[in-house]
Amino acid sequence: MDSRRCKCQWCGMKIAAPIGAQTITCPRCQSVTQLQPARNNGFANFPTANNNMSPGFPAFPSRPGRMSPNANNFQPQQFNRPMSPQINNIRPPAVHGRKRAVLCGINYRGHPKSLKGSINDVLSMRYFLVEKLGFPNASVVVLTEDEKDPYKYPTKANIRSALRWLVQGCQPGDSLVFHYSGHGTRVRDHDGDEIDGHDESLCPVDFETEGRILDDEINNTIVRPLPRGATLHGIIDTCFSGTFLDLPFLCRINRAGYFMWEDHRIRSYKGTNGGIAISISACDDHQNSGDTTAFTGFPTGALTYSFIQTLEQETKLTYGRLLMSMQKKIHEAQKGLGLNGENETQEPQLSSSEQFDIHSKMVAI
Repeated sequence: MDSRRCKCQWCGMKIAAPIGAQTITCPRCQSVTQLQPARNNGFANFPTANNNMSPGFPAFPSRPGRMSPNANNFQPQQFNRPMSPQINNIRPPAVHGRKRAVLCGINYRGHPKSLKGSINDVLSMRYFLVEKLGFPNASVVVLTEDEKDPYKYPTKANIRSALRWLVQGCQPGDSLVFHYSGHGTRVRDHDGDEIDGHDESLCPVDFETEGRILDDEINNTIVRPLPRGATLHGIIDTCFSGTFLDLPFLCRINRAGYFMWEDHRIRSYKGTNGGIAISISACDDHQNSGDTTAFTGFPTGALTYSFIQTLEQETKLTYGRLLMSMQKKIHEAQKGLGLNGENETQEPQLSSSEQFDIHSKMVAI
């Protein structure tokens, strides 16, 4: 049979593909590669990571940590790495148990502004949820660049699929967790539902070619369907993340513990279908967050580490106590223990689908 040489888009292995084949399965990593049409057949070649780079695109700002661009028209430079395989028919795992989690960590390997702690964050969170909080291992979906399953590589399509899986068949009593560690950006709001005029967004590993995932979409996918009696916690370790789940209420708390809720509803409903959604994020919408080696000696997100440590060290924890303890740990790191990032204080944020007394409501995940 006639064949032509091609390369696995996942691991780079050279493969002999039959003439006319549209896909090929790699014998080494078992991923599926979409093949380019043969030359001179009247069809244009699909772009690859090395032939569609656009000159002049600025990269992330030249500072360490989870630094993200402020420019509304930001277009980061192309990754100098093979693109992940194109997944057209996403088949998420079956829904398991009363506790489910999606954990997404992206280091952006090969990018000039790659991160070092995001995958560490996700591995730490998986251990914490499974070993300490009783989440079934099969009910925790992890998306990182280290995953061998092509459906768990953190592409835009795979992240979207995982978020749909998270709320699929959700029932009263269910506890859901979405943890994200990676780059985040701000973009101009075009539908008039943001007080500050900007949407927050998540950057998948293929965001140069496939685009970002806006907070509007995240809200529609995992917040709006949440039924009465179900709870969703978002733990968001990225820049500009104060309203990352686009929830209607944002809590403002000072170091003395006094708090008030800001109403972020303008023209659209951002709440749930009766359930409660709570987001604990790394910083305010105008702030940057950072990686640090101060806590463990290896890179980790300050938000992720302080969140896990607080829940492990303190029992009968209220949301107010959780937030204040996390702030204290991060402030201590910023005072000289090696936190990378901006000089301004990184302030963890709490937002919710409903208002409550943060000093009496207990954390329940």
